[in-house]
Amino acid sequence: MRVAQLNFLPAPVETDIESLLERWPSLADIAEMAVGAGIEVSVLQAASRTGHMIRSGVDYRFIDTSGTRTAQGRGRCFAEALTGMGVDVLHAHGLGFVEDAAAIAGRLSPTVPILFQDHADRLPRWWRRPRQRRRFAMASGVAFTSLDQAQPFVAAGLFGPSTRLFAIPESSSRFSPGDRASARDETGLYGAPCVLWVGRLNQGKDPMAVLDGVAIAAGCLPDLRLWCAFGAAPMLAEVRARIADDPRLAGRVHLLGKVPHTHVESLLRAADLFVSGSRFEGSGYAALEAIACGVTPVLTDIPAFRTLTGNGRIGRLWPCGDAARLADALIAAAAGRTPPEQVRAHFDAALSFEAVGRLWASAYLQILGGRLRRVA
Repeated sequence: MRVAQLNFLPAPVETDIESLLERWPSLADIAEMAVGAGIEVSVLQAASRTGHMIRSGVDYRFIDTSGTRTAQGRGRCFAEALTGMGVDVLHAHGLGFVEDAAAIAGRLSPTVPILFQDHADRLPRWWRRPRQRRRFAMASGVAFTSLDQAQPFVAAGLFGPSTRLFAIPESSSRFSPGDRASARDETGLYGAPCVLWVGRLNQGKDPMAVLDGVAIAAGCLPDLRLWCAFGAAPMLAEVRARIADDPRLAGRVHLLGKVPHTHVESLLRAADLFVSGSRFEGSGYAALEAIACGVTPVLTDIPAFRTLTGNGRIGRLWPCGDAARLADALIAAAAGRTPPEQVRAHFDAALSFEAVGRLWASAYLQILGGRLRRVA
């Protein structure tokens, strides 16, 4: 079976394929998962110029869409590139690009099904929904990290009754467990427990609720230390003020700022617990990486995190914004930390490249079989 994975989000100007894969690693990761499951994969990427490269068994192609200004024009460029490739299934990244995918579908054989993959996409505004509903009518399937994430789209009537829904983690991770003592020597992290946050400091990640929960938990965990790695930080001043104003947090919370992604693995290997206050995630890459490293997750009780943790089978889940419940979760996780081997075993079984690749292969086969039966 041959699958074309389509990414309509344009590559940055003057970026070559190799550089793009370093910048957007999930583009390669998702393709390589399918290749590992025995699928032939071509990745077609919107760009300002053409290009071609084969890496790790994946055929990458830059599609020059620089002369187009509409979804119809971009769809025509992609359809021309797909002609003669012998593709069995189209895998379109992002529900927001349904117009582009529909433009392609109108130019290809009706036996070629299209499977969309959600990437933390939001519902379209109400006035756009009738048009989106018509476009999604050609979709054979849509994949979300959790089927709970599909419910707002289903309730809005965006998907037809014959559209299959799949629960497939958004990506995976190449991180792995390591020696904690060595990692602590390398990073300087310490604490009992040593708690790590990796994520933006913004309202959606809710760092204030996490700080409040840590402050409460400190009453039972006097040696708790929270280490925060972050990039974009619109709430940095507010976070600093909260730490400075509370003696329970001053000296206990350490703001690391932005760190190289390769260094995040060492930070995770040094940690006992990983905490997140996210109110919404398409998947949660940082949490996924923590689980890959065998770190016990303490995550908000949202659909993506329920999927990542096997409905709380590993780690602890707490209600969004509830600092008291977070404190309880931190205390319980510190007292009964899930063994790293058990966390990693869960990752291998449900979230690894091999596990997610099998899910993609199964989804491709199901929608291909369904489309062929309907056309016949």
